[in-house]
Order: sequence, then structure tokens, then C-alpha cells
Amino acid sequence: MTTQTITPRQRVLTALAHHEPDRVPVDFLATPEIWSKLADYYELDAVTLTRPDFLQPEREVILRRLNVDCRVLSYDMFCQPPESALKPGAAVDWWSAYSRSTPARMWRQRTPDGQWYDIWGHHIRLAHNQTGAYEEYASWPLANAESAADLDDFPWPQPDWWDFSALPGVIRQLDSTGDFHIRFRIGSVFELAWQLRGMQQFLMDLAIDPAIPLSIMDRITETLVENSRRVLELAGDRLDMVYFYDDVATQHSLMVSQGMWEEFIRPYHARLIAVAKVFNKPVMYHCDGALYPLIPQLIDMGIDVLNPVQADAKGMEPDRLKREFGDRLAFHGGIDIIKTLPRGTTQDVANEVRDRVRVLGENGGYILASSHHIQSDTPLENVLEMYRLEHRYRGKA
Repeated sequence: MTTQTITPRQRVLTALAHHEPDRVPVDFLATPEIWSKLADYYELDAVTLTRPDFLQPEREVILRRLNVDCRVLSYDMFCQPPESALKPGAAVDWWSAYSRSTPARMWRQRTPDGQWYDIWGHHIRLAHNQTGAYEEYASWPLANAESAADLDDFPWPQPDWWDFSALPGVIRQLDSTGDFHIRFRIGSVFELAWQLRGMQQFLMDLAIDPAIPLSIMDRITETLVENSRRVLELAGDRLDMVYFYDDVATQHSLMVSQGMWEEFIRPYHARLIAVAKVFNKPVMYHCDGALYPLIPQLIDMGIDVLNPVQADAKGMEPDRLKREFGDRLAFHGGIDIIKTLPRGTTQDVANEVRDRVRVLGENGGYILASSHHIQSDTPLENVLEMYRLEHRYRGKA
């Protein structure tokens, strides 16, 4: 009897077509501390590996060791802003961003006094804790704007601030090591906007006088839509999916009313989805928290994959999601980063992985991953347990 092999890409495409592949496909996203633990575990010496260009080689090796089926490329790998966008004396740093959760590089500029800024002008600083660090916002560049006209002088990124010409070569580089499912991260609208204005002020503006928030989101969306068009034209059939993110929910409810979401946020998301659909690409959407009330509309808008399935948020129980939406929507994520991975035993991790595979993986429609980046306080043995190959097969005890 001959055994047919299935590639990682075929495995994901089969699952997203709502058929069961040989095993449930997996993805991997983690904080820098977890990547470092795994590099030490696998005895990877960055100095001996190929010089990094767009992808960090030792992280790519880790993905192959863990038999990860998915790869993520991102808009901020390809930033080429004009010199005028840099702060005085600033240097570009591609590899040090704490939010860099994949092998892909991520554009940042760092000033001589240690301040960090991303391509959108967000002012970032590091907040350290016992096991690592997080990025947080040090100031709000548009906090003092009093009218939409006040936004005109801000250095808004333009599509020509990106050079995607290297994208086909990066895809060929990935293809030289395996046939992976590749998605492109195109950014966000609501999050990027409030991070420039400040969340409290941004939400008050939406409720009282939305001119400033809408102007900010207009400008961001115009650039993201054009970037997406350029990327999809360049990548052709070899790019499998596009991905955008916008947290609009908390642990228990939406951040804004459903009516406010429909009026002010949905139209921008619809524009991002529409450009992908012109190229016949599936769309994955990330939103933490209790997103249940919006899921029917997301499906109607054209969302194909929902991430991260935060199972302890209100209404986001995996069995409920699969029962109500599983024939129309695929799921990505589901393994808890708050309790199970950092504080559970290896048996707890194994039990949760198997349960997600059993419930969400029925009839396909599931990519197993953590419910956000695996956090720095997660024991290495729990990470390795989550990615044990035998847990991915449905029906296995």
C-alpha cells in the first residue's frame, strides 16, 4: 500500500474547505522570550545560520521542528519611508520589536534617547515584567487635534512608503524549504486609529463628534487598501489568504455598541475585505474577546476564518461556535494563553489541545494555535506538549 503525503499548504487548504485533512493543521505565534527558549532547546546558534534578510533563519528552523503548517508575511516587512519620516538621529531597526511574533522582520525607528516609533508614528516604549517585556504607548501623537483639519500636518504614511517588490522572492525563499500555507497581514484600522489619538479620547469622539476618528480611519484605510491591492497583484496565486486585525471586544462584551460598530467600524472592514475578494482570496480576521454578537455580520461581510477563539470570553465557547457557525466559518487559535499554557500541567495542555481538535476540527474548518501570542511566562514543556504531533490526529486518545 502506498501512502500519499500531503503538504502543509494542502493540509490547511483542505481544512479551510471544511474537509478533514490527515491531521489538524497548526500555526505558531509567540513572544520573543518563547522564541529564545526554543532556540536554546534546539541548540540553534544564530551566528552560524544564513544572514537574515526578511526572515529570521533560526525562527524558521523552529517552525519546521514544530511541524508548523502556516507562514505569515506582513506589511511592515516592506517599509521604505522617506528620510523625512525619520526622527532626528533615528536609526531603522528591523529585528528588535517585542511585538514581532513570527520570523518576519518588523520596521521600527529608534531615536538616540531610546524612543521607538513604528511606520504609523505611534510612540512606543517597553514595559518590563518578571519574565519579559511588552510594548506600550508612551504618548498619543494626535491627542491634541481639535478638528479634522488639524490632522493635515501629520506625516501620514502613503502607499509609496512601502516597496513590495521583494515579496515574490521572499515567497520563493519559503517555498525552497517547504510548501507552506502563506497569509499576508495587512494591518488594522480601529486599533491603529485609537493608538494615535488615545483610546479614551477616541471613543468619546465617536460618541460625541466622530469627525476626527473618521478622518483618521479614512486615511489609514486608503493606504491599507492600496497596499493590499499591490501585494495581491504581485503575489498572484501563491498568496493563500489575507489577514487583518482589530480588537473591538472585551472579555465580556463589545468595546462599543453594536450600532456604533455597524455605523463607524464595519464600513472600513468591508473595504479591506472587498479588495481581497476582488482577487478571490479568503480573509482571516483577528479580534480578541467576546465577539459573538458580530459573528453573523462578519460572515455576511466575507470573513472566512476567525481568530483567536478565546474560549473563556462570553459567548465564545468552542462547541457553540462550531455548532452555530462551523459550516460557514473556519476557526484559528483556541489554546488558552491565560491559564492553560502558563499555569497548567502538560496533561492540562494535552487535554485542551485534544478537545479543540475533537470539537473544532470536526469536518475540517480549524487551524490549531494559541489564543494569542504564547506569552513569556509559559513553561517550555507546555509549548512542546502543545505541538506534539500525535495530538493533531482526530480520534486519537
